[in-house]
Amino acid sequence: MTHEILTVAEMYAADRYAGENGVPSLTLMENAGRAIAMEITRRWSARPTLVLCGPGNNGGDGFVIARHLAERGWEARVALLGERDRLGGDAAAMAARWAGEILPLSQDLAGETSLVVDAMFGAGLARSLEGVVRETALALNAAHTTVVAVDVPSGVQGDLARPIDGPEGVAVEADLTVTFFRKKPAHVLMPGRLWCGEVAVADIGILPAALETIRPRIFENNPALWSTGYPWPQPLAHKYARGHALVVSGPAHATGAARLAARAALRAGAGLVSVASPLDAIAINAASLTAVMVKPFSGVAGLSDLLKDARFNAVVIGPGCGVGRATQEMVAAVMASNAAVVLDADALTSFAGEPDALFRQLRDPAVLTPHAGEFARVFPGALECVPTRIEAAREAAAAGRCTVLLKGPDTVIAAPDGRIAVTTNAPPTLATAGAGDVLSGIIAGLLAQGMDSFSAAAAGAWLHGEAASRFGYGLIAEDLAEMLPAVLSSLRDTLA
Repeated sequence: MTHEILTVAEMYAADRYAGENGVPSLTLMENAGRAIAMEITRRWSARPTLVLCGPGNNGGDGFVIARHLAERGWEARVALLGERDRLGGDAAAMAARWAGEILPLSQDLAGETSLVVDAMFGAGLARSLEGVVRETALALNAAHTTVVAVDVPSGVQGDLARPIDGPEGVAVEADLTVTFFRKKPAHVLMPGRLWCGEVAVADIGILPAALETIRPRIFENNPALWSTGYPWPQPLAHKYARGHALVVSGPAHATGAARLAARAALRAGAGLVSVASPLDAIAINAASLTAVMVKPFSGVAGLSDLLKDARFNAVVIGPGCGVGRATQEMVAAVMASNAAVVLDADALTSFAGEPDALFRQLRDPAVLTPHAGEFARVFPGALECVPTRIEAAREAAAAGRCTVLLKGPDTVIAAPDGRIAVTTNAPPTLATAGAGDVLSGIIAGLLAQGMDSFSAAAAGAWLHGEAASRFGYGLIAEDLAEMLPAVLSSLRDTLA
């Protein structure tokens, strides 16, 4: 499974590479249009189809699509934005090969057919939709017509994953989007992913060797990205060889989050897992845990003494710990240890207003797992100052010199060296209390077994999403760890 994601500029570079290596642009256009026609005929029976063509290369693709559909016996019509004699380059050449009528683009055509191909504008669109294109997009969306988009739905900018004029701007809502060679940010980031519908990637003749020249730094998060380093149990291994994760518990009234994380770490494969418990919470933690051990501590000095045991090689701190100076001091004690660290929830919010105090302590291996609100507290203004969550997470990881996992429906994982993984398998049922605590525990369990921070965060996010998807509706946080055995078994079978 391919997993590279190309920016608009990188995709242009891939096209140039193809031309320089014997695949001319006209051939790429022919291959693209034919591939989309095949995707259409694979999914739907022959029916009246309207192809909306813009004045550029996307429109050229549209003429190819219409021709191939007609050759397969479909009733295909073309509507063009602008005049045919004003087309240039490859688009003009493909229009010349179209023997059918060319209608002027009009919003009135939107509801007259059961299937529409949107070939008006592509990923490089640099302005908002206006005039007849805007009205056509609105009419298409209101008509609930089945729409197939070429590359990206018209109105969606390929890097921003939204219209130029913001998330509330106008764009075509597609049921299927067919792109070429590799996905773009618009296919994986929200809200672009919603506008795209199902995304299919077509091979149009660009050699994979193009990637060696482009060297992409953004990837879709799937096992191809991290499975070669996954810590599967080995025949001669024992529990002490699989790491010992420690989860710092909050006080007696707030212990559940730590227990969720601890059980997830154990299910993720850590050989041993302990909960570091304040004295007032020992009874409740001990009564609620079985395979997970309880380690008492008193205050920051007690936690520091506990962490002198080098066998604790991965630590989760934050879930249920409380917000304030005491948690800041416990974070400092954890960061002063040699363990890999997952900082979540209260461990991040406690540094709101003084993020530099946190940054001074950060190092690798460490993973920060904020949701958008926590991210804004530790990196104030970052989400508003950059185009997308990709740039926000990348800048945060560079500033913190550690891995940052920015949670959401399009969770973004950033390494300090600039690598990005975008997670697309998380269902909306994960929006439930405690799900983030489970994610922190999964990541810690993988860190305890020796995965590097970026890989552990990416694998943890993917496993988390798969567990939720496998469970389905009615999900609560307690269900996630219990789904991991089935997810891991399925993954192992797939990789075998």
